[in-house]
Amino acid sequence: MSQQGPILIVSNSRKPSFASALDAAKLFPIVETPSMDAARAVEQMQPAAVLVATSDIDGAGLAALAASVATRRPYLPLIAIDPQIPLPDNAIPLFQSPARSDRLVARLRAALRVRTLHATVMRRLVPSVPIALSHINPARDATVLLIGRGSAYPALSVALGECTGVVGALSIEAAAKHLNVRDIDGIVIAEGFGSRVVDAFLTVLAEDARFRHLPVVVTGSDLLPAYDLPNLEMIPGEPVHVAATALPLIRQHAFESHLSRMLKAIDAEGLIDARTGLLTPEAFERDFASAIYQTQQRGGGLSVARFAFDPQHHRAQFDGARIISRLMRQMDFGAALEDGSVVVAFAECDLKTAHVIGRRLSSVMRHTSHGKRDARMEPTVTVATLLPNDSAKSLRMRLEDGAQRAAS
Repeated sequence: MSQQGPILIVSNSRKPSFASALDAAKLFPIVETPSMDAARAVEQMQPAAVLVATSDIDGAGLAALAASVATRRPYLPLIAIDPQIPLPDNAIPLFQSPARSDRLVARLRAALRVRTLHATVMRRLVPSVPIALSHINPARDATVLLIGRGSAYPALSVALGECTGVVGALSIEAAAKHLNVRDIDGIVIAEGFGSRVVDAFLTVLAEDARFRHLPVVVTGSDLLPAYDLPNLEMIPGEPVHVAATALPLIRQHAFESHLSRMLKAIDAEGLIDARTGLLTPEAFERDFASAIYQTQQRGGGLSVARFAFDPQHHRAQFDGARIISRLMRQMDFGAALEDGSVVVAFAECDLKTAHVIGRRLSSVMRHTSHGKRDARMEPTVTVATLLPNDSAKSLRMRLEDGAQRAAS
């Protein structure tokens, strides 16, 4: 595997047990350092990844090392082996398994993919703009799929909802539907399913390239982590502990997704909003005026929908925009606006069809909950269609009037 620097192992032992997995995978160069010299080694050696034996370091030492790692560009993975203490936000946990000694290598490779992606964005972004893992706030930028129906499900929902967006599913079938229509940054499987059901679900995830690198946490199963899922962890315990342990993996995936959208925005020469995947408001206005002109010249239909979200819950607009970006047709385009709404133009679409599309999109959005109050996205949807004498301004005014009537 190619890397941009050495792999730094932080351990007070001469040769920690997990280092043998790196030797077997022929990963090199590998540099070892004691925990007291770890922060200085990061500065001097500029490693590609840092692996920490948490049994050899206390909380204060790990926090200092994590702070040093967080300042590095591009993204520097910090993997904590068998953590028994609370982890910093940027420390990725790995609980070793005797049945799968290659899990460390798989976890490392997945993290180095994010590092490479970050380096690519940094190289292509002109003018250069600082971007780091610390800019990702899971409460604002990440969504977790919680699957379960046991007694721990409500507590897990609250614990996860304190730090990230949550989509709930009471069955594997419902979870599969969410995976196909949403951008998910992690999966937590709670109690309520037999081992065969969980095994089948994990096998499907491992076989699908779209989901293989998702963080997956299983809380209520005795299965071994013998799946081709590099970010899979079996974490029993209290819901708060499960959420805290899973959060670094979730943040890393949200960072990777954000970087991927940034690359698309770069390819689109800044016309796409990297946070939502939709057009920027300025680009939308230009395309909207052009679409109206071409429709009136060539004939056909054009409709526009406005999804208005509760202005007190800014996360709702973000998630709604991401869902629309993922589900809308290739010929449609939209933008998230400063007033808290999302506007989407539907090409070759009459008023009736636009209403159907709007209702379907809205129904998908309603199932995401956020934070302590379990605030859900229930947008008010208004639709207008292009008339023969319409301009971009008049069509938007009619849409705004309809939104005001719907709100009142």
